[in-house]
Amino acid sequence: MLNDDYTPMEFVVFVIQQFFGRDLETATQIMLKIHLDGRGVCGVYSKDVAATKVDQVLDAAGKAGHPLQCVSEPVES
Repeated sequence: MLNDDYTPMEFVVFVIQQFFGRDLETATQIMLKIHLDGRGVCGVYSKDVAATKVDQVLDAAGKAGHPLQCVSEPVES
């Protein structure tokens, strides 16, 4: 997930909980990493599952009027 200057932190935490199944504390830690580092990993999934989660996040953000961006990237081994 990528940081922006407009999406409320609370919404980012909600999205992480909703679509990545994280508890409040973990979701808050991920949100803070995104906020401080400009990006953060919400989870590691197969390519198809990752693509679905990206679509879900982008759809929820769009419906809520937020510019939140989420991308999937291959894991480097």
